[in-house]
Parts: sequence; C-alpha cells; structure tokens
Amino acid sequence: MFSTEIPDDCKSCSLAFAYKEIELLYDIAVLLSTSEEIEESIEKGMRMLKHNKYFDRCALFLLSDDKTQLEISASIDLTPQQRTIAVYKIGEGATGIAAKSAEPIVIENIHNNINYLNKMGALNTSSVSYVAVPVIQKDGVVGVISANISKNSPLNFDEIVRMLTILGSLSVGSLTVHRRFTKEKEDIQELKSYYRDEMLSEYKFENIVGKSKSMQQIFSMIETVAPSDATILVRGETGTGKELIAAAVHNISPRKNGPFIKLNCAAISETLLESELFGHEKGAFTDAKEMRKGRFELADGGTLFLDEIGDITPGLQVKLLRILQEQEFERVGGTKTVKTNVRLVAATNRNLEDMVKKGEFREDLFYRLNVIPLNLPPLRERYEDIQLLIEHYLQKYMKTHHKKMHFSKSALELLLAYPWPGNIRELQNTMERIVLICPDGELAPEMLNHVLPFNYQKMYMPQVETPVSIIPQEAPQEVSHTIPEEERPSLTKSSLQDMEKEAIIKALIENRGIQTKAAKQLGMTARQIGYKVKKYGIDL
Repeated sequence: MFSTEIPDDCKSCSLAFAYKEIELLYDIAVLLSTSEEIEESIEKGMRMLKHNKYFDRCALFLLSDDKTQLEISASIDLTPQQRTIAVYKIGEGATGIAAKSAEPIVIENIHNNINYLNKMGALNTSSVSYVAVPVIQKDGVVGVISANISKNSPLNFDEIVRMLTILGSLSVGSLTVHRRFTKEKEDIQELKSYYRDEMLSEYKFENIVGKSKSMQQIFSMIETVAPSDATILVRGETGTGKELIAAAVHNISPRKNGPFIKLNCAAISETLLESELFGHEKGAFTDAKEMRKGRFELADGGTLFLDEIGDITPGLQVKLLRILQEQEFERVGGTKTVKTNVRLVAATNRNLEDMVKKGEFREDLFYRLNVIPLNLPPLRERYEDIQLLIEHYLQKYMKTHHKKMHFSKSALELLLAYPWPGNIRELQNTMERIVLICPDGELAPEMLNHVLPFNYQKMYMPQVETPVSIIPQEAPQEVSHTIPEEERPSLTKSSLQDMEKEAIIKALIENRGIQTKAAKQLGMTARQIGYKVKKYGIDL
C-alpha cells in the first residue's frame, strides 16, 4: 500500500518527517516521565500522534495476570463498552497473534482479512489498515500496541511499526516504574503500620493501652492475681476502663473458657436488680411468667463483673455478702438454695470508705470486696499514655470509617494538654468525632473547634488577634475625672501570653521549680503547666 522508496527530490521532506517524529516521541517521553496519571498520559501521547495523522485509533493491551488474554490498559476513541468488549485471547485475531508470535502483524486491508476481528466496533471509513506490535521486555511479551491506519497516513508500514514499538516501550516502561513505585509506597505504608502496631502492642495488655508506670504496675498486679479466685475491687473515676480490667482478669485466669457476665448496678431499680442478680421463680411477681436465672447463676464457672457496686441498697448488700461468704443464694420468690462458683470483680467510682463511715455501705461487705484493690489512675495522671491512646483510637476509627488523617504538631499538643475529665471514654468518643467530622489529611488546631469543650477552646485554641479592651474599675467618689476612651489600656493575645508566662515563672520560682505545686497555685493541672513550660520555652 505504502511505497518505501524515497525519490531524491523528496529526501529533504523525509528528513523533516523524521525530525518531527523524533520531536513528537521526545515530547511523549517527557510527558510520561513527569506525570503520575500514566494511563491518561499514554492516551494524550496517542492523541498527539493522531493529531499528526499518523493513525486513526490506538490501543495498548496488557497481558492479564494469568497471561491468557490481552486487556486494554489505555486507548483513544473507544467507548467504555468497546473497551470492555475488546479482549483477545493469546493467538486470537491479529492482536492475539502478535502477542503469541512476538512479531508485528500488519493487515493491509481490514475489509477482507479474517484476522481482523474488529472487536472494538465501527471505524472511520477512511481506516483501511491495522498494525499490531508486541511490547517486549526482558521477561518476554507483556502486551500489544495496535493502531488503525488511514490511507492518508504520511508513514509507511515500517515507520508505523517503529513508532508503535517506541510508543509501546515508553508506555509500558512508565507503567512498570509507576506500579513499582506505588507498590513500594504501599509496602512502606504497611511497614509503618506494622511498626506502629508493634509499638502499640508493646504497651497493650488485653486491649488496654498504657506505658505509664502506674499502668505497668496495674498490668503486673493483674498477672499476679488473675490465677486466683480472690475478689477484686477496681476503683477509679468514670471512664477509666474498669470493665476492661475485669475482662483482662477473666481472659488470663483459669476461668477464661467460662462465661464473663456483666451488670451495671446503678442502671437498674432495686426490685429489678435483685432479680437480675439472683434470678426469680415463676410467679414471684406480676411479670414473672417463667423461671429466670440471675447473673450469679449464669456466671457459674466464670467471672461476674458488677459495676457501680457502691450504688446497691442495704438490703441487697446483705444478700451479696452472703453469696460472697457461702457461694449460695435463693432466687426471688423461691426457697431452693442455688450453689454457684463465681469469681467476682466489682467496680466503683465512689468513696466506699466514706460511705462506710456514714453507714451507707456495710463495713463487712466492703472488706469482702476489697480483697484485691486495683486503683485505676485518671487519664490526666497518665500523660505518657495519652498520645498512645490518641494514636490507637485514631487508627481504629480511620479503619472503621475508611479515612486517612494525621494530627499536626500543634493540634496534637492541644489534645495532649487537655485534662480529659471524662478519661478514656471521653478520649475515645472525641477521636471518633474527629474522624467523622474532619476531612482527610492533616488536622490543624482550628479543626478541633467542634470536638473540644467551649471553655477549653477559649483558653487554648488559636484566637484571632483582636485587641481586648479592659474596663477600668469605677473611680473613687473623690476622683472627678475619668480616663478617656482612647487612653484606656488594651491587651492583645501577645501581651496576655507574656502575662501568663510571667505568672508561671513567678509560681515556679516560689515553689522551687516543682511544677505540681506551681500548677496548684495557678489553678492548673500538672499537664497544663508542663505544656505551658514547653510552649514558652521556660528554663527550669
């Protein structure tokens, strides 16, 4: 179809075409080497060649993972449906033959050649030829690049084969590098996740996160007492993780294969609580239509966790004391004695000693419960654990809600300085709100406006530096003049910070550098003053 002979008077014209071809391929190579969207860049390169009338339609096929068929990776002038249909088995049609033979296949006239299957659909009527060129790397054929050629193409078949060979090599090479780079990034991310998880697991004990000295002591105590059947009393503020401690005791005890039963004593009325604890017989009360086992009976052979034990009434305290002493009880409305073998873990945030003094809690029951006391510190006293917990819950909720984010240094410092009055429960809920509300990417301090208390925001969140006027005290009666408005002093954020810094330095000096005493004098927590010392660069 195309003549390969170049008349003498057209040699200069041929040279111009060669320079143009080189220039186009160079531009395509630059495009592929500088873009992260490789498939899109390959298609742009194809359009550049089509614009110069070298071919009508072009497609890059790559071998499937099982190397049995060719699938389109990039193409121009194909609908999504055409791309889906255009799949060739190895050896099928001109495209499949090129892959199998590792040789270019040229069909001069597509209208009378059985090897042209036209899976890609209708063509421009000017298209008369089809060229399929294998893309070969060191491992052999990895794909095929094909083009439909019109009768107006300025290139002959040899030149088209050469151009497609170069374009195919550039495209697959860029794809290979990009995929390798993406894989390495994923591997690095997985490695980071692995080391982060390893770091967290180093400070985990049965799903309890903590590396502080106080928590390590708690972990050691749990390991020591878990093998026994001794009753444990877990003390601590609301949200410190008392239920997790009870679960950890059960999971590493000889009773781990038995039931772990839980009950919050403060959430149920006295009448229902007795039935929940000890069960009831049929007809014991109006709604008792059948016999029901209580928590002590259900926990037989395992562990029973009673939360808010300080809230049970004196009448139930007597019955609870009996079961702890004798391991037996009667169901509500029944006379039959039921034996049970239960390990009890109780928890409270109340001061039982004061309740004993006031006669609100039985002294003998208190001593029965307080065999092994475990006192959980509030989160404000576990500064070393806060960042671990933030990271733990951030990872947990990012995975749950399919998001990716991280804290800026200043945002993390705000969270570390916050006193967390609701302890771990508050931190956990806060982290879930952050993941749900905030966008992916880096989390700045101002993004925490909706997740931290308003008063804390006013004290610690970044504020717009607008002057804050100070209203002077009312002048004594004998003073007849007042300060003009324009002469009244004003404070900026900078001057307020200077005053705060001076107050902290003064308190530290007065307390010989002891931060806890200085914090108490200033009405701060130890963590807050530690944050301020670091923020202002105060030399201790």
